[in-house]
Amino acid sequence: MINAPNFKLPSTSGTFKLSDYLGKNIILYFYPRDNTPGCTAQACNLRDNYKQLQDNGYIVLGVSSDSVKSHDRFIKKHDLPFDLIADEDKSIHKLYGTWIEKKMYGKVYMGTARWTFIIDENGVIKEIIEKVKTKEHTQQIIGE
Repeated sequence: MINAPNFKLPSTSGTFKLSDYLGKNIILYFYPRDNTPGCTAQACNLRDNYKQLQDNGYIVLGVSSDSVKSHDRFIKKHDLPFDLIADEDKSIHKLYGTWIEKKMYGKVYMGTARWTFIIDENGVIKEIIEKVKTKEHTQQIIGE
């Protein structure tokens, strides 16, 4: 069991500090970019199942390297009921190991791994979902 690394960064509701959420179960999901097809499908799946996630005791938080301004537009466009964290310097990505080398069309570049961390009320990472199914993500989290 690994303790979730603490962090403090700007979010769509002000400054977010993970340690302020001890006592809560957290879904911390990392995604590449606002308003791209896969990221939108994932966010909308979590939005559409938000009540169910809350009923299971979870707080949902998204993280990408986009700005708070970009996140605000993404939330407004898709009516997202949860906060998004702006990791513009990739500091959280590096803490959680989600800033990785990727390959596309023969090009190698650095980018965000679409991973989700399930963190329990004690701040311990219970599970890491590395093969996220964007349209079925809630089912992967709650196991139904």
